[in-house]
Amino acid sequence: MKKIASIILLLFVQVFYAQSEAAEKKAVEKIINDAAKAFDRGEYEKSLSLSSKALVRAFRLDDDYLIAHSYNAIGVVYDEFSESKRAIEFYKKALHYAENIDNDVLKDFINSNIGSVYYYSKIDVRKGIEYYKKSLYYATKSNDSSQIAYAKMNITAACFYLGHFSEGIVYLNEVKGFIERKGQPESKLSYYGLLGLYNTHETKNPAIAEGYYRKALEIGQRNNMMSFMANTYDNYIAHLEKYRNFRQADSLRKIYKKINDSIYLENRPGDLDDTAMQIELDEYKAQLVKIENANEAQQKKIRDSRIISVLFGILLLFLLTMVYMLYKNNIFRKKINAELTKANEELRAAKEIAEQNSQLKTQFISTVSHELRTPLYGVIGITDMILDEHKELVNNEQLNSLKFSANYLLDLVNDILQMNKMEDKRTVLEEIDFSLQEEILTIRNSLQFLADNNGNTFSTVIDPNIPERIKGDELRLSQILVNLASNALKFTHNGHVKITARLNAFVDGKYLIDFTVEDDGIGIAKGDQEKIFEKFVQIGRKEGDYQGTGLGLAIVKRLIDLFGSSITLESAEDKGTRFAFTIAFNQADEKLIETITPEVQQHHMKLNILVVEDNKINQMVTKKIIERNGHRCSMADSGDDAIALATSEPFDIILMDINMPGMNGYETTKKMRAMGMTTPVIALTAFDKKEVTAEAVTAGINDVIVKPFEPSLLFDLIEKQLK
Repeated sequence: MKKIASIILLLFVQVFYAQSEAAEKKAVEKIINDAAKAFDRGEYEKSLSLSSKALVRAFRLDDDYLIAHSYNAIGVVYDEFSESKRAIEFYKKALHYAENIDNDVLKDFINSNIGSVYYYSKIDVRKGIEYYKKSLYYATKSNDSSQIAYAKMNITAACFYLGHFSEGIVYLNEVKGFIERKGQPESKLSYYGLLGLYNTHETKNPAIAEGYYRKALEIGQRNNMMSFMANTYDNYIAHLEKYRNFRQADSLRKIYKKINDSIYLENRPGDLDDTAMQIELDEYKAQLVKIENANEAQQKKIRDSRIISVLFGILLLFLLTMVYMLYKNNIFRKKINAELTKANEELRAAKEIAEQNSQLKTQFISTVSHELRTPLYGVIGITDMILDEHKELVNNEQLNSLKFSANYLLDLVNDILQMNKMEDKRTVLEEIDFSLQEEILTIRNSLQFLADNNGNTFSTVIDPNIPERIKGDELRLSQILVNLASNALKFTHNGHVKITARLNAFVDGKYLIDFTVEDDGIGIAKGDQEKIFEKFVQIGRKEGDYQGTGLGLAIVKRLIDLFGSSITLESAEDKGTRFAFTIAFNQADEKLIETITPEVQQHHMKLNILVVEDNKINQMVTKKIIERNGHRCSMADSGDDAIALATSEPFDIILMDINMPGMNGYETTKKMRAMGMTTPVIALTAFDKKEVTAEAVTAGINDVIVKPFEPSLLFDLIEKQLK
């Protein structure tokens, strides 16, 4: 009787556990459904929190369906806020668990979601189509007409984006009957929007296209489907601009902006990355519980099994044998380890010394640059003052030699600083949209004086196939072309210099552009061609010639290396020189930028300017520049004097030296801001701009200008701040 009672009790426990597990699964499914409802209401943080709780409980149940469902729900939230990398990560985890179960509907949804991230985020549209086709496969297997229609429309949209209209329209025509008979408002809106897109670009029938766009928007407005209308508005605006209906496009853009703001600027979770990390931690904890449970069961089996004891004995014998073999090699290993330890210590010491030397070199160059720029500001400024006040000395050989030498020294300082940055790998390429045509025109205009001095003609040729705007590092490209073109103009007399830019190819979303700079000047001897890109090398220098610092071409080569390219040289003595290189640029951002020409406000009134500067010579130069332009100038020798003057009378602008004894420019500006002063402050410094900008902004300084500077640049900055 006792045995029978035990069996009945065991069966009761099993039945109770099965019922409890079923109830827990229903509870997890309810949490996932609640997360979906919260998402639909726009309560994204709540949706993410609920999905995370469901995931932890799903792992405890070891239920692949619920785990996949939870991961998919989490991915949807990250997808909504364009956190594409995280969204794909969670979707693929969902797909991993979904593949362990026989549920075509769930696989359809997850593949569709992954395809949408790749397509809508423009990460890889072709890969997005692959996932859409997998979604269509599972929708067809489950015989879900609605999901089949959505999958085909998704494939159509992605094909249209790639310009494959003939391929995409086949899928769209296949869903026409279903959409018109049974389609939901969401599917009808997408269907008519795609027809509008097809007639905009393929049939080029604007009237029919606009009819479809309006039909889609009417469905969206009638059913309050703001998030689905945004894409239709975007395509409609692009259509109107394509057919030059700019007024209506501007009107729709305002509506489109309001919709976007209402969708994406509200209810965004506070910190998605932190939440994602917590989800991963919860996942690891759940998996650890599974491992611990499995380990406990395994340990129970080991205790109950006599075979394990035998295996343990064999293992112990094997380990003893291994210990004996290791012991025989122990002395040899100790010797090797000692040698390796010593070598590592020597390498570590050498590395520390190298890092210290690099830091000392950087500090030394920065300090020397500052100390040279400060007196150069005075030399160049006083020279300009003399030439301005005494027009009869314009052609004075000694005065012009003084100015020439000062400018040469300034160029040397700037080139050394640039070279040091590249050697320390502190130069990083930027990605900004710019016009190559405008940049090359600016270079030609800025170097025209050099061409005129040597009697040269200076021309540029730009391939019309190059897009109006591209994306890349405009400043570094300008440095390359200016260095090469100025060299060509210096070594060419009564000749011709030409810059050429031609489109080589368009590959993987990048424009490969070939650049050449050629001249018919004195050329470079064959024996010198291999060393011209070395630092401080000057070829064929003649007495009285200005041929630069010998760093220009070295900087060019390192900048081209940064672009991942190389430069070639063709030259012959007395026949000319040709430099050529190729750089890849990305496509410019495909977003509509409304160009607004701001009203130009010229400040012709007399300004009251405070200059804070401890160097008497620099005080004199700066004051002369200001007064020569018709403005009033007050001087302060220190930060304390500056604060006293600024509190006693109003100033329109404050020019602040940074490196002053006592209270420096940063501290002075911070104190002014703490006192409630809002007068714009422009820092005057001999340090490199990038070295001081971050601290200047923190201190409340509005802008920075490096000494020596052109007076016109100073007044441009002043006017910008006063606007």
